[in-house]
Amino acid sequence: MKAVVYKGPNEVNVEEVPDATIERPTDVLVRITATNICGSDLHMYEGRTNFETGRTFGHENMGEVIEIGNGVDKVKVGERVVLPFNISCGFCKNCERGFTNYCMTTQSDPVGAGAAYGFAGMGPYPGGQAQMLRVPYGDNNCLRLGEDAIEKQNDYVMLSDIFPTGYHATEMAGVIPGDTVVIYGAGPVGLMAALSATIKGASKVWVVDRRPDRLALAEQIGAIPIDDSKTDPVQFVLDQTKGIGADRGCECVGYQAHDPQGTEDPAMTLNRLIRSVRITGGIGVVGVFLPADPGGIDENAKQGKIAIDYGQQWLKGQNIGSGQCPVKKYNRQLRELIAVGKAKPSWIVSHEIPLSDAADAYKNFGDRTDGWTKVILKPE
Repeated sequence: MKAVVYKGPNEVNVEEVPDATIERPTDVLVRITATNICGSDLHMYEGRTNFETGRTFGHENMGEVIEIGNGVDKVKVGERVVLPFNISCGFCKNCERGFTNYCMTTQSDPVGAGAAYGFAGMGPYPGGQAQMLRVPYGDNNCLRLGEDAIEKQNDYVMLSDIFPTGYHATEMAGVIPGDTVVIYGAGPVGLMAALSATIKGASKVWVVDRRPDRLALAEQIGAIPIDDSKTDPVQFVLDQTKGIGADRGCECVGYQAHDPQGTEDPAMTLNRLIRSVRITGGIGVVGVFLPADPGGIDENAKQGKIAIDYGQQWLKGQNIGSGQCPVKKYNRQLRELIAVGKAKPSWIVSHEIPLSDAADAYKNFGDRTDGWTKVILKPE
C-alpha cells in the first residue's frame, strides 16, 4: 500500500510499504478515505521530536471497515468509522476512569501511558496517512457513523482529534454559559476551541494569532480576532473586561510559540494567559509541550523546561488543566452535533489533496503558506 513516510527533517515521501493487516483477533482493518495533516505532525516533520525515519505519519483518520478479527463483536465490515488518535484498550485502570489518552495497555513503555497512530513516543503504531490502517481493539476504538458519513466526511474526520481536542481545552478551562474566553492560537485546534466555546454559550470569545487567513475563520463564527503583531493581546482583553481579565483561557499553540518577529519563546502563550485570565479563572492547555525538544532555544528548552510566571498564577488562584485529549470522552456527543447540523467543523478546511501529493502539502502547511489552514489527504 502507499503511505506517507518520514525521511528526515522537512522531508516526507509517498512510498510503497507493507500492507496493514489483521494481527490480533480484536483488530479491525480500515480502508482510509480521509486523513488530516495536523500541527502535531509538523513538530515531527520539522525534526523537533525523536520520530524515527521510515515511519508513517497520520493520527487523524477515518474510513471504511474492510476486515475484522474474529474477536470483534460490534464493528461490521462495510461500516464507516472515525478513529480517535488515542489508541486505547478500554479496560486498564486509566481507561476505566475515562483517561483513554493515557492507556496503560497500548503503550509499550512499561512506565509510560498513552498511545497513538504515527506519533513520536506513543508506541510503534503506523500512522493512517496511508491506504489502509490496522486499528487495535477495534470495538473500543472505532466510532461508527451514520448514513451521512460520506456526505459529511470532512466534518466527521475532525472527530479523530482536533474537534474533541478544542472541546477538551474548554472543558479543562471550565467554560460555562456566559463566560468570556480568550484563546491563544488560531490554528485548527484553536479554531475548534473557539467553536466549542461558542457551542457552550460563551458570551464573548477572543482569538489571538497573527495570520489573517486564520483570524478571518475565527471571525466567521463570531469570535473577536486579535492580531498580536499589531495589538498587545493581554491589554486588549483587559481593556474589554474593565481590567479584570477573561473568565477562561485556552492555550492552543504549544512549545514552538514565537513572537511576531519570529523569536521562539515556549513560555510566551502561557504567560500571556496567566496575565489575561482573571483571578480564580481557568486555563486549558492542549498545545503540545514535550520533555525533550532537539531544536529548543536554550538548554532548558531542549529539556522541556520553561519559565512561566508561576508566582503570578499562584497568586491569582487560577486552575490550569493540561494534557492530550481523551477523544472517546467527547466524540459521541460531538458526532451528534455534526449529524443534526449544529456543528460544522469542516469550515476550516482549505485543501483536499490526493495522498500522492502529500509531500507538497506538507511543505505548504509547514511553511504556513497563506490560505493553508487545514489539509485533508484522500487516498482515493
